[in-house]
Formats: sequence, structure tokens, C-alpha cells
Amino acid sequence: MAIQRALPADGDQPDRWEAQLRKGAVEMAALASLWQGRLYGLEIIRFLESQSQLALAEGTIYPILNRLKAEGMLTSEWVEAEAGHPRKYYSLTDAGRQRLRQMAEAWTSFSRGLSHLLESVLQQQEKIQ
Repeated sequence: MAIQRALPADGDQPDRWEAQLRKGAVEMAALASLWQGRLYGLEIIRFLESQSQLALAEGTIYPILNRLKAEGMLTSEWVEAEAGHPRKYYSLTDAGRQRLRQMAEAWTSFSRGLSHLLESVLQQQEKIQ
């Protein structure tokens, strides 16, 4: 028996839901990428893709980084590169670390509860297959 993905009632494609879910987590992911130290924009993109399977375009990450900087969550500094052009490195501020901890606690609690709710759905799917 083939399992089909149901289309939402508003006619959106099923993958749009996943895109919205990812979009909601990008700010937290950007902050988390800087937990261990400073990175420049492309490093953040590569880090997120390798560590979380979250693929972002440069046009997505830079507005988020700029907004987080304006909110006092990040600092930035230009650093001359040995080869090529200068790079803008981002670092967490104390406020950014505090916000990330709060977001991580909320995310963990939320995802734990949702995972518990969905366990029976996934168990039922295993029985069908």
C-alpha cells in the first residue's frame, strides 16, 4: 500500500510546509552556528549545511545576520584575508548567547512534546509498510 502525502486544504504544496518550518528555525540556527566562535557569512552557510542539513542561500543568511546585529545579538568586524578580499566575521554577544539558550530550551521542549505526539503516527506507519 503506497502512502501519499496529503495536500493541505489551502492548496499549498506539501514541501511548502517544510520550507516554513525551516524558515522559522533559521534565526536559531544562525545563532547556534556562532556558539563556538566567530565565522564569516559563507562559513556560516557551510556550517549549517554540514551540521544540520539546512541549506541557505547568501541572500537568506545576510539579512538575518544584519537584523540580529541590529538587535544586539551579534557583533561583526572586517578582517583582512591573506588572499582575496576582507571578510566580515560575526560573533555572538552576551545577549545573543542568552537568547540562543532560551531558544534552545523552547525548541527542545517543543520538539520533545511534538515527537511524543507523533510516535504513534510513525509506529502506525511502520505497521502499514
